[in-house]
Amino acid sequence: AIVKKAIEKGYAGNQTEVIRQALMAYDRMLEEEEVRLVNKGIEFEMQEMKAGRIKTKTFKEIKKKFMW
Repeated sequence: AIVKKAIEKGYAGNQTEVIRQALMAYDRMLEEEEVRLVNKGIEFEMQEMKAGRIKTKTFKEIKKKFMW
C-alpha cells in the first residue's frame, strides 16, 4: 500500500525506486540518531568534568609527559 501510494504520488517510478528512497531515508535517520547520541555523551562527559568527577590534564602536562 505504501509503495503503491509513493508511485501514484510521483515520488518514485517503480517499487525498486521506492525501496531505494526508503533505505536512503532510513540511513539519514540512523546518521542523525548517531550524532544525537554522540552529542548526548559529550554533554554528559562535560558535565562530569565541570563537576570535578573526571580527572583532566592540561595540554602542557601532556606535552611534558611525552617530551614534545
